[in-house]
Amino acid sequence: MKKLTTIMAILLMAMAIPSFAQGKTEKPKEPIKPALLVIDIQNAFLPMMSEDKVMAMEYINGLIELFRRNGYPVIRVYHSSEEYGVTPGTEGFEFPETVKILPTDPKVIKTYGDGFNKTDLDKVIQSTGSNTLFLCGLSAVGCVLSTWIGAQNQDYQAFMVKNAIISHNAAYTKNVEEMFDAVAFDVVKLIIENTGK
Repeated sequence: MKKLTTIMAILLMAMAIPSFAQGKTEKPKEPIKPALLVIDIQNAFLPMMSEDKVMAMEYINGLIELFRRNGYPVIRVYHSSEEYGVTPGTEGFEFPETVKILPTDPKVIKTYGDGFNKTDLDKVIQSTGSNTLFLCGLSAVGCVLSTWIGAQNQDYQAFMVKNAIISHNAAYTKNVEEMFDAVAFDVVKLIIENTGK
């Protein structure tokens, strides 16, 4: 009987102590509002990339078409560097004509690896209403990776897209894709086509 009384007392005390979860309000989940960041696929930098760039460019164009067809923003990010002679108005600064961007796609020019560093990229993304970012382009070990980290720091959900990022070394690109859980094109397609506008 004494044992039962002790157990009852412990249960009553446990019920009286507020749970850690009580009073804690969970943040309501926002619906996914995706945007595609097409990073630095500029004429000056493409020749420096590994042989898998041909396949990557196909994936990048496929992503651009997917986002556009479903009414989601495609944001162009360009790197400007006087050191490399890659500045606005030069041929090296531009994306190749084979890339299916439009002049109306928002454009951000950066001078650091991270597309958020001292640019208006965050403001551009906010103006589109997006909260989830898919990154493609180059370099997987440089600006794409830096911008992915910058996106995390800005509290965005951000994903690199497998086979749509490139670097100077295909093995390094694969390592980045594995280490940072790059998502496959089919997964992006599933998300984009099943996300309500």
